[in-house]
Amino acid sequence: MRIALPAATLGILAACSVQVAPDNAASPTPSPTPVASPTPAAAADVPVRPGALKTFGDWAVGCDNTHLCTMASLGPDGGLFPEVTMAILRQPGPAGGFDLSFDVPGEGRPTTPVAVSVDGKRLPLATLNGAAAQAVVRALANGTTLAVLEAGDRQRAVISLAGASAALRYIDAQQGRAGTVTAVVATGAQPADTVPEATAAPVVRAPVATGIAATPTATQLARMRQVAGCEDDRMADSDIWKPETHPLGGGATLVLLPCSAGAYNLSSTLFVMKDGKVAPARVDAPTGFGPTPAAGTDRLESVVNGTWKDGELTSYAKGRGLGDCGVSQTLVWDGTRLRLTDQAEMGECRGNPNYITTWRTQVVRG
Repeated sequence: MRIALPAATLGILAACSVQVAPDNAASPTPSPTPVASPTPAAAADVPVRPGALKTFGDWAVGCDNTHLCTMASLGPDGGLFPEVTMAILRQPGPAGGFDLSFDVPGEGRPTTPVAVSVDGKRLPLATLNGAAAQAVVRALANGTTLAVLEAGDRQRAVISLAGASAALRYIDAQQGRAGTVTAVVATGAQPADTVPEATAAPVVRAPVATGIAATPTATQLARMRQVAGCEDDRMADSDIWKPETHPLGGGATLVLLPCSAGAYNLSSTLFVMKDGKVAPARVDAPTGFGPTPAAGTDRLESVVNGTWKDGELTSYAKGRGLGDCGVSQTLVWDGTRLRLTDQAEMGECRGNPNYITTWRTQVVRG
């Protein structure tokens, strides 16, 4: 099952059911092996343009704004969690290498196989990066199935490679590798130094969130609900409909006002209070259920299943209850507005809860 991911949000989720404050929020695929970072982008505003997701057969693929690319295996359409999922990350730049990861999605934990077998050819995995990872990637580009082998070469799972070659070709193109010796599928004779370097993640400067949160009055809350166009608040006395307030620093307070809910998504409209006045929060990128052509009733900026911790606001819009599709976002306050610092997505509801990162930044506090 595929869900639409218009722009940077999942507006279509407004019609789905939702869990409040999910305990198993989606996590992006594991971080790649560290490499030398390019010079950070200037602190000036940078347009927020998360990368697009593509699906090729049984694989989803996407690249973020630094040109780090990830492809992730998918289970059967309409099925539950597969036994094991696989992700391949490729670093950008001439020397960009591979990182592999394997997860047991039904148990929410990673696993480390001793080897894989591509169409019967055993490939040992002493590590999940470097030469071992490269050998696996080059083998699966022309394979049909990959078996995950645990201790004693016990077969744990079989992963379809349908579409894997096309996904690798897409990565070759997105990273400027096509026609070079560094490409996996779109190979050529051009030297590695013709591949573009990585793009630096933009810097977002954010003050330390300190102070004491202000408390909106009953009159202010009623006005906020009216302006936001919230659902009938007959359940206003229940815990899920109670607003949250958090200090942003500089005398400002963030208000998360629960506004609409389904079975597994709770949408909260964002307001900022300062000096006794309340105003809708400003955000530098689409969040929550809008604005998109498929948006729900949200009139103002919002987050879904929003949580606040250590100065970061997260939004986790689930495409279905299993949490294997949707959008996960993180935002920070820069003194005047909320800034999107990380975004990870999965557009296919096919059993892989490890979302693909499509936007990243460097946050500098102080």
